[in-house]
Amino acid sequence: MRPAYLARRNPTVLLGLVLATSVVTLFLHDVPRLGVLYALLLLAALAGARFPPGRLALAQIPFVLFAAGIVVVNALTRPAPEGLIIGVALGLRALAIGTASLILARAAEPRALMVSLVQHARLSPRIAYALMAGHRMLEQLPGRWRTITRAHLVRSGRERLSPRQLGRCAFALLVGSLRSGERLAFALESRGLTDGPRTVWRPVPLGRGDALLVAVCALVVAAVVAVPA
Repeated sequence: MRPAYLARRNPTVLLGLVLATSVVTLFLHDVPRLGVLYALLLLAALAGARFPPGRLALAQIPFVLFAAGIVVVNALTRPAPEGLIIGVALGLRALAIGTASLILARAAEPRALMVSLVQHARLSPRIAYALMAGHRMLEQLPGRWRTITRAHLVRSGRERLSPRQLGRCAFALLVGSLRSGERLAFALESRGLTDGPRTVWRPVPLGRGDALLVAVCALVVAAVVAVPA
């Protein structure tokens, strides 16, 4: 099956578009335009990144809760109805930025993103590969947590762990992660990970499709900004 359209685009371009979109939202203060931008980002997540609707809805929950908190705080601390309007606008801004971040996480493969940043954004290899290694470690944390908690369940002979035992599990996970990070840092240093010239295995291309995507996104955002408030 062919990858989604946005997954075929250069990850550095996607990251730049997400950052640019986030900056644009800072200059939008009205509900209609922010609502339109949020709707377009949801459409991009569904069609451009092939985000399953159910997973997209679940991924929106943290942003919706955060946006709801912003609305409540502004509605209670500012004069009505101005406070409610400002709160809704700020909440939509948070939803738009969160959805743009979800699109990046869905479409950009971590290794390709780091390689592209080194190639096209001239990011230091030490920073790029350290970030990629940290991402890999974060991916392993849920599996480590399950291993530690199951081991404690076997030792205790209980069906559930007490809060004290969960605290011990968390401490064991923290210590293990710190030790893994230390070993990883030594491994990267021993393999000569420096800021000097480096070759790239499986380079990430930057082509006409990326330029077309930037042009289309610029036109869409310009059209949204140009709509009367």
